[in-house]
Amino acid sequence: MAANSGCPQRLEKDEPTDPAVAVWRKWQAAHQQAERLCRQQQRLERKLAESVGFPCATIRLRDGESVTLHSRGALQEVLDLCPEDEATRAKAEADFAAHQARWDAADREIGYSAALHAERESADRAEDMLEMLSETPAASLAGVAAKLDAVLREGEVSEDSIEFPWPQIRSTLDDVIRIGQRLVPEQMLASEMLQSKPARKREGRRLRVWAEADGGTA
Repeated sequence: MAANSGCPQRLEKDEPTDPAVAVWRKWQAAHQQAERLCRQQQRLERKLAESVGFPCATIRLRDGESVTLHSRGALQEVLDLCPEDEATRAKAEADFAAHQARWDAADREIGYSAALHAERESADRAEDMLEMLSETPAASLAGVAAKLDAVLREGEVSEDSIEFPWPQIRSTLDDVIRIGQRLVPEQMLASEMLQSKPARKREGRRLRVWAEADGGTA
């Protein structure tokens, strides 16, 4: 049986007396869903990149140098700054359009864009819940611990980061949980918070999504 299997009962008991705990529960659900969807869209993006490759076009400039560009905006910028003959421009634009069409077809087949959209919506919900949590006064040590837990899990770049302020926040959270367990053990969320380290920061929005290099979907 999971170590935190009894946590929902404790949380339900806390909710009527501490609104911060109730908001934390909603944030945690949204956060976990965003993490799951992020991993899903990352897998699909890797699959597209490996099977089709990010849409691009290669241009050979007059000085003999070749450049590979991954967005229509970058393509137009290079062609405008280093104008070549019309045949070169037409070929580059056609190559990009053909690669784009292959990407779009594969995208529709595996559902990458839909997964990316769902991940962004879920991440937005988690951000809204995190903001709501920051604006909700805690009414107990459990609520204080919940707010610190959310800060760590959402903000810490890597597990056990030694950069300020993460060690200090982890230490403070441990203190709050330890004191709370001694004073009001029935109200604390200790089993869940102490046995699951803060998740690594999600990478979904920092992945190199080709369309965003052009200011949006092509």
